[in-house]
Amino acid sequence: MTTLQFWEQLRAGSSEVDWCEDNYRIVGSIAEFYNTISNILFFVLPPMCMYLFRQYATCFNSGIYLIWILLVVVGIGSVYFHATLSFIGQMLDELAILWVLMSALAMWFPRRYLPRAFRNARWRFKAVVGVLSGITTCLAFIKPAFNNISLMTLGVPCTALLITELKRCENKRVYKLGLLAGLWWALALLCWISDQAFCEMWSSFNFPYLHCVWHIFICLASYLGCICFAYFDAASEIPEQGPVIKFWPSEKWAFIGVPYVSLLCAQKKSSMKIT
Repeated sequence: MTTLQFWEQLRAGSSEVDWCEDNYRIVGSIAEFYNTISNILFFVLPPMCMYLFRQYATCFNSGIYLIWILLVVVGIGSVYFHATLSFIGQMLDELAILWVLMSALAMWFPRRYLPRAFRNARWRFKAVVGVLSGITTCLAFIKPAFNNISLMTLGVPCTALLITELKRCENKRVYKLGLLAGLWWALALLCWISDQAFCEMWSSFNFPYLHCVWHIFICLASYLGCICFAYFDAASEIPEQGPVIKFWPSEKWAFIGVPYVSLLCAQKKSSMKIT
């Protein structure tokens, strides 16, 4: 790629993707104003979860921080893309989602489902996922449409895995959170498809903003899904430490406050799991 081509891809409007919201209608310097500001939850929930998961990270799996950081990166990428509609912004937006999914897969894919070669050496599985992530990232720049295929393809096993784990789960709080995650995901997908397929109809109702709603719903679905898988991992690997779901700021705010995983019998280990 030449320097000229790189700067061309940074140029506002260089992306072929354009959502239903009218461009530069609210603020002259922001292409899609509401699609930009609707990413606010990506800058609120992950930092809160980083604080709430301190015990979990210290006593069990510090890799949880990577998930929350990458969700912030998703927000940054989405803000940059919708503010500029640049090709580089589009790539950052889509690839950040891919990195979250691949990182979650590498960290939380249940050990019992792994092939024997990976079962007692998860680092090998992470290495394979890392290589696949690198290849997919490169292919996304060569063929941008490939990234959408990758994201949709990854969404299927992630959803199937969540359903499988919920069927095994006996914790009612986790089960309800899983159902909420599934509900938000279904509504988010419906908004994403409607914004793409029925833009003219929604514009006639003066509401070309379904992609904004997608941002809100997909953030809720993603973070609730991460909470569930963080619990599944702890319940499977360290059941003796009593992982439970709690809510911030108070248990009185159950399913209204912010859920997180707490370890009732936490013990800081010298061989802390790092993923």
